[in-house]
Amino acid sequence: MQVIVIGGGITGLAAAHRLTHSGARVTVVEAGDRFGGKLRRGEVAGVGVDLGAESILARRPEAVELAEAAGLGDALHPPAPVGAAIWTGGALRPLPKGQLMGVPGSAAALTGVLSDSGLARIARDAELPPLQVGEDAGIGALVAERMGHEVVDRLVEPLLGGVYAGDAYRISLRAAVPQLYEAARTHDSLLAAVRAVQRQQEEARKGRPAGPVFNGIDGGVGRLPEAVAAACRAAGATLVSGVAVTGLRRTARGWAAALADGRSLTADGVILAVPAGAAARLLAAEAPAAGRELGALEYASMALVTLAFRRADLARLPGGSGFLVPAVEGRTIKAATFTSTKWGWAAAADPDLFVLRTSIGRYGEAGPLQWEDAELVRAARGDLGEAVGLAAEPVDAVVTRWYDGLPQYQVGHPAWVARVRGYLAALPGLRLCGAAYDGVGIAACVASGTRAARELLLTPQAGPRQETGE
Repeated sequence: MQVIVIGGGITGLAAAHRLTHSGARVTVVEAGDRFGGKLRRGEVAGVGVDLGAESILARRPEAVELAEAAGLGDALHPPAPVGAAIWTGGALRPLPKGQLMGVPGSAAALTGVLSDSGLARIARDAELPPLQVGEDAGIGALVAERMGHEVVDRLVEPLLGGVYAGDAYRISLRAAVPQLYEAARTHDSLLAAVRAVQRQQEEARKGRPAGPVFNGIDGGVGRLPEAVAAACRAAGATLVSGVAVTGLRRTARGWAAALADGRSLTADGVILAVPAGAAARLLAAEAPAAGRELGALEYASMALVTLAFRRADLARLPGGSGFLVPAVEGRTIKAATFTSTKWGWAAAADPDLFVLRTSIGRYGEAGPLQWEDAELVRAARGDLGEAVGLAAEPVDAVVTRWYDGLPQYQVGHPAWVARVRGYLAALPGLRLCGAAYDGVGIAACVASGTRAARELLLTPQAGPRQETGE
């Protein structure tokens, strides 16, 4: 079987890895000049750092298994066991436990983060009419209705913002926190639903070896796509970068992809592992209804400001692994990660330096991304100074912009995904995968690509092709 994988991010590479190791002949075509998508390595002051995603959800097996298969098993390590904080009410406070993406199982779980009136409002959830979530609901809208806006603004929003950079009031409960959605359908209050999920999680952990929630990779998670790409090449795959696919059409024996450099590739099957907008353009001719749906998906843009300081210049090192910032605080940054504290490999790379990074940008607030690099650095340093007293001059700074980097899982997202894939069901030999559909984390993207490859391998081939591809 010959397959064209369009898109060389971690989703496309995961699909290619599964295909090549199942005997298929694979060509991966990536429009950019490198493979890896939102997983990208770089340097600040000579220290290797991640300039995109920095951790892997270890409680899902897919990304860990892919890393191990690509030879990175010994490089997988959890972050340092130090707590994170939230910058709220003008002060850093420990990130509360006993909550599920910011939704508490009791008012006591948020003591110190919310006002007395905010805590009292949570308890009223149990006194309201029975919970009704229907086919889907906005997480923030539901939590505000049951527990008050303060819970959303001070905790749900910053936690969801770290994942989606989105509007918490519009993010799909069913897509973003499916366990809570299912529990909410069978419990009368949101408090009871959260506690039910927490009990399920505790039961699931019983009898299992204790393991980390997240893992990093020595040298950066950006090593993962590099290793997977190398493994694909070693298994016989062809990887092409710097060339966009400009057209996609069905043929009598499969599919043909037109490349920007004038070449045409033909294959039995195609996997589309590109952002929704790019997929919409490629499917406009063969699946116009799917193309219209895909073209309507919204994205959020964000920037990362990575800074390196001499430890000798710092009056004191900030504690913990970092902090989140609620939008209602009116700050520029939405989070900070103390890289040299969180990841042992980063601290060991240069013990004289302290490296951290901040993230900037939320859905509908792309203004700061238009600022010059120096302005973003200045804004990040200003917020860091107020939050943790960091006043030193950095020895190096790197600004990385991710335009349209995070798809927005708004209310009705699962139904949208079902519609899109339903339209494509009539097109044999075509699969769609990536962060826009099955989850935005690395593990979810790997699972999405692997599933697409598995399904394609089960598709009956049309027989010998008359066309040949390069």
